[in-house]
Amino acid sequence: MTDELPERARGAFDAHDAYAAADGEYVIETIAFDGRVTVEDLGPEESDRSAGTDDRALRYVLTVRAPTLDAAVEEAVGPNLRRGWFETYEIRLEDAPGAVRADVELEELTVEAVEGEAVATFVFEFEDAERAPDVAKALAEYAEGTYVEGIVPGYTYRPPVSELLARAQQSGGGGDGGDAGGPMPL
Repeated sequence: MTDELPERARGAFDAHDAYAAADGEYVIETIAFDGRVTVEDLGPEESDRSAGTDDRALRYVLTVRAPTLDAAVEEAVGPNLRRGWFETYEIRLEDAPGAVRADVELEELTVEAVEGEAVATFVFEFEDAERAPDVAKALAEYAEGTYVEGIVPGYTYRPPVSELLARAQQSGGGGDGGDAGGPMPL
């Protein structure tokens, strides 16, 4: 974030325990993937809600980088499965605003495959700077959960996906003497 940002945005992210400031953006530390948020002051002429300088909406850009299916597994993945997995991930992410406990309308959602990563970018305006870190965190957690739901059984996964699977198996009862080698929790 830059010095031009309103103190209300800077203060809200600095005070939130899920974020760390880094290179002009805020890194979400509660997800396994790389999640980063930047904030832009729209100015009174751009904001849809320009009631006053302190009340206008800010534009938030959340980027979540997760490995594509073929980058996440040890084995080879056929082109149809790669394409189908990616398209399904992209379609499911469109529902992300429904997971947020606030009225959030995405200005833009893009999901691109870039060098072995599925890069999801959520762009939204939000007026309440104090709640915006929670909104961005919920969107990032939704992206991570959606990714986990789309894990294809039968492959050997690399970190960080293998770590997510291990955590899910432990919380699913595998650590209490049950069958830790049982089916993956999907």
